[in-house]
Amino acid sequence: MYATQGFCYVIKYEQNMQIHLVVATIVLFVAYFVQLPLLHWLILLLVIAGMIALEIMNTAIERTVDLVTEEFHPLAKRAKDIAAAAVFVYCLFAVIIGCILFFPAIMRLL
Repeated sequence: MYATQGFCYVIKYEQNMQIHLVVATIVLFVAYFVQLPLLHWLILLLVIAGMIALEIMNTAIERTVDLVTEEFHPLAKRAKDIAAAAVFVYCLFAVIIGCILFFPAIMRLL
């Protein structure tokens, strides 16, 4: 119940999560269209789940920092920036993995 509420919250109020979900939907549609092999599907699903989970953790860290201090504090900013950096790094590697997974399938279509 609590997990569902948390998930619904990030979907409803977090723009980055909405972007991740739209991109994930498009990627899954393209994976189906180009008929990715099963192993590629498994890797793709793990990467998508990791991205969504990391974005949820980033939101949790941001809300916790907001709870601790309402005024600007350099360490609060640093904590938020570091959490966002983790999402950014994962996102970069997700794109690289996606390119590796999709390149052979796209080349087959051309």
